[in-house]
Amino acid sequence: QVQLVESGGGLVQAGGSLRLSCIAQGRTLSAYAISWFRQAPEKEREGVSCISSSGGDRRYADSVVGRFTISRDRAKNTVYLQMDSLKSEDTAVYYCAAHWRSHGPCSGYVSWKYDYWGQGTQVTVSS
Repeated sequence: QVQLVESGGGLVQAGGSLRLSCIAQGRTLSAYAISWFRQAPEKEREGVSCISSSGGDRRYADSVVGRFTISRDRAKNTVYLQMDSLKSEDTAVYYCAAHWRSHGPCSGYVSWKYDYWGQGTQVTVSS
């Protein structure tokens, strides 16, 4: 019933920026916390960021804090991940995921059982 579609990935040089988008089709995301995960070749999937349903709580992995910013646009039913100062280590497939949580912060988001996942968008950072 719900599809999440990521976009905005591509090839960028180290130090550059990209903005990823996660748009929901079929249902509003207003009652969902939205997280970004990524998976690099030969590595496990890792949590990147999370924004609560209200937008009042935002969390970031230590590896991206200060460089990435998560936000949401309710009118467009879209969540964004602004990625600045990109490093080669950021190269991965990035996925967005939605978890029904009408209230509450993003604490523990890396361990949640998500209701929906997108198909991913490739981010490649060259040095």
